Amino acid sequence: MAEQQAANGSSTGMLAAVERIGNKLPDPAVLFIALLFIVWVLSWLLSYVTFGVIDPRTNEPLVINNLLAPRGITEFLSVMVTNFSHFHPVGVVLVAMLGIGVAEHTGFINAAIRSLLNVTPAMLLTPMVILVGIVSHSAVDAGYVLVIPLGGVIFYAAGRHPLAGIAAAFAGVSGGFSANFVPSSLDPLLQGLTQAGAQILDPSVIVNPLNNYFFTTASSVLIIGLGWYITDKVVEPRIRATEIDGDAEDLPEMHDLKDNERRGLRWALIAMVLGIILLFATAIPSGSAWRDLEGDLTSFSAPMMRSIVSLIFLLFLVPGIVFGIVAGTMKSSKDMIEGMTHSMHGMAYYLVIMFFIAQFVYAFGESNLGVLLALEGAGFLKAMNASAPITIVGIVFLTAFVNIFVGSASGKWGLLAPIFVPMLMSLGISPDLTQAAYRVGDSSTNIITPLMPYFPLVVVYCQRYVKGTGIGTLTAMMLPYSMWFILTWTIFLLIYYAIGIPLGIQASYTYP
Repeated sequence: MAEQQAANGSSTGMLAAVERIGNKLPDPAVLFIALLFIVWVLSWLLSYVTFGVIDPRTNEPLVINNLLAPRGITEFLSVMVTNFSHFHPVGVVLVAMLGIGVAEHTGFINAAIRSLLNVTPAMLLTPMVILVGIVSHSAVDAGYVLVIPLGGVIFYAAGRHPLAGIAAAFAGVSGGFSANFVPSSLDPLLQGLTQAGAQILDPSVIVNPLNNYFFTTASSVLIIGLGWYITDKVVEPRIRATEIDGDAEDLPEMHDLKDNERRGLRWALIAMVLGIILLFATAIPSGSAWRDLEGDLTSFSAPMMRSIVSLIFLLFLVPGIVFGIVAGTMKSSKDMIEGMTHSMHGMAYYLVIMFFIAQFVYAFGESNLGVLLALEGAGFLKAMNASAPITIVGIVFLTAFVNIFVGSASGKWGLLAPIFVPMLMSLGISPDLTQAAYRVGDSSTNIITPLMPYFPLVVVYCQRYVKGTGIGTLTAMMLPYSMWFILTWTIFLLIYYAIGIPLGIQASYTYP
């Protein structure tokens, strides 16, 4: 018992140290300004160095572009505005928040959550939030703008600490990014890159889009169980004493539903269900306008997938308006605009941060520093010439490390697949297993890297309840998830490899 208490105290002390150090970092906006200057200086210094690596995108020797050269400076200034206006997370968040703002302003979200709490056992609240976060992957980035803030609202309304709810939701949405029993657009995207990498060695290899489906389905159970334990036994006890000092008028209230709210909720949910039925009814026909030219509904070019954020906007706007009219909380169209305006007020700080993140992401990509980091790491792993299990572990941890600096899952795999996949095929390791190792490493560190575009947004969600929340606070909360996920998930993958359990649906090749 004493040893366990000592271990718990040591863990708590470490997390407290992470929080203190992290919160001493500059404001996220200032941090990204500093990182931008560092990228500029490194691009200048390393532009004079010759690296012995080949860029798989061009099959030419990799060159670091000097961003401080006259042409680099003028190009940066010419694209500064479009870097920000075209930065994907900005539009995704703002458009979705317009519809959610109306639903929140009229009281629809609050009433729906209170109704949900009435039918969800208290002991199952945590796994329910994580499960919803995992399923949200099928709607691309919807989890970041919808599920994570709702995790805080649900926990707060249930009398639990809201930061623990945000942490649980964040763990499901981002930490469990590759744990899903519902296929998403990420599956065919990674499959295409894996197949291209495999065909470098064997042009006849065809990889199935569901080549990791069995593994990701089983992983969802693993992540829900781990996330449940970490939230209830590690994270929430540690932050229980953290004072909630957010603005009282912005915090959700928990009281019994009134008759007008019940009527409004009933009709709002009917409107939502009818909208979903209409969407499915129009998407099912093979010639549906929601499908791409090949009839696929889940490809990135399909209007269905490109309309996800717009559909989220309507999914909350329409029921929010219906609730407001029936419940009497919306007197005129002015209330709808006020709801949208109020939601945008809370996004001001996020927009400032996003401006500097957009500039940093552009500079980091344009300099080729991210490509250099990924390729040199892969080269080091290859030079080790280790056994298959050790190589798999190496891929997991290398991916997890690179993920701290290069956030895009498809971008990293586009760089690493042409190296990892044929390299491991030569060792008798299937492209399916290589891709699964990549997905484990990519998911596990999503939740602890401030360089992920949505990380500052989660900080903003936390500040709604605890104003002093900073990068260190969120990192310390999510570090136990990250550590447990990468260790346990990697062991889980090695067991798959050792036993020979199929990772998913195989196509036209056979490997161990």
